[in-house]
Amino acid sequence: MDLTFSQDELEFRDELREWLAANSPGEEPRGDEDAIFAFRTSWQRSLYDSGWAAVHWPQEYGGRDATLMESAIFFEEMGRAGAPLPANVLGLLLAGPTIMAWGTPEQKDRYLTPILSAEEIWCQGFSEPEAGSDLAAVKTRAVRDGDDWIVTGQKVWTSGAQYSKWCMLVARTDPEASKHKGLSYFLMDMEQEAVQVRPLVQITGEAEFNELFIEEARIPHENMLGEEGNGWIVALTTLMNERSGLGFFLQVRLRQLLDKLVAEAVANGSIDDPVIGQALGDMLERTETLRLTAYRGLSTIMKYGQPGPEGSLTKWLWSETNQMMTQLAVEIVGPQALHKDNPWAYELLRARGNSIEGGTTEILKNIIAERVMGLPRK
Repeated sequence: MDLTFSQDELEFRDELREWLAANSPGEEPRGDEDAIFAFRTSWQRSLYDSGWAAVHWPQEYGGRDATLMESAIFFEEMGRAGAPLPANVLGLLLAGPTIMAWGTPEQKDRYLTPILSAEEIWCQGFSEPEAGSDLAAVKTRAVRDGDDWIVTGQKVWTSGAQYSKWCMLVARTDPEASKHKGLSYFLMDMEQEAVQVRPLVQITGEAEFNELFIEEARIPHENMLGEEGNGWIVALTTLMNERSGLGFFLQVRLRQLLDKLVAEAVANGSIDDPVIGQALGDMLERTETLRLTAYRGLSTIMKYGQPGPEGSLTKWLWSETNQMMTQLAVEIVGPQALHKDNPWAYELLRARGNSIEGGTTEILKNIIAERVMGLPRK
């Protein structure tokens, strides 16, 4: 594909660069999760006030009708400016587009604007202890009770649940139907005693993820998204948007991390070691490959109207490269890279989760083998 930007795309990029230069959010706090959340909420409100919170949304819902290429430019420029992701990233990338696709006019009026402004934060209630990669195996039950649904079950790996007002919840409403046909999609109010959030503390000391324990929570029937039993199809809309744009943000951040590592190697003289030099060259090749692969995936969407299975390759490549790079940092920086106050220690520990979150590497390899390479299933 031709990666040369059009005049409209250049104007979009330059306008965004000017705004980011004039509205830098400053340095993000470290260590204090509540302070980080408050920082990112304030940042999203600044984006919202200036019309940048969700450039990919239609103008009628508060967006800018940005093209796919402009959306990619947006995330690249955010990464280059060192800006954080918004506090309500799951609402902006997942909940909002899903509500636009399946919501009633009343649901759109109720939920979309608070997503943009970060007044109401969203989380995603898909994964369960025995249903991670297999969404159709969820056991959380929803039983009709007049105008409400009574929901009981457990969710896990729920990012940002401790700050969320709403949850995109998939539950089984027909236990007699086939796995994929017995599901429904709900918008669940998190602020009720029947919903308990328990943090899962990681090796970094953070609790990005949570468990949800749901004991007879009530969800009004009007909060069902799509038709009863159509939850699988609605959930696919959410999943198709899951990595939209983030690949461009992550590949820029990966290149920035590499630049910092090269600077470390130059400063301590290890850049002259041919083994280190070769390893850094390999990282450069990988980051450039990731950038081009992300654009190749964008080309597929522009050509066919939907993401192709090649998107799994981007996630796999990023996970593997980031883990390799943080491990290389320890070799270059030395033992001090493992000190708790050294930023490389955080990068090393946090990278361990890359091959699990957003689709495990094992599942991604199967997708690539079967759908990209055409290999038979075992």
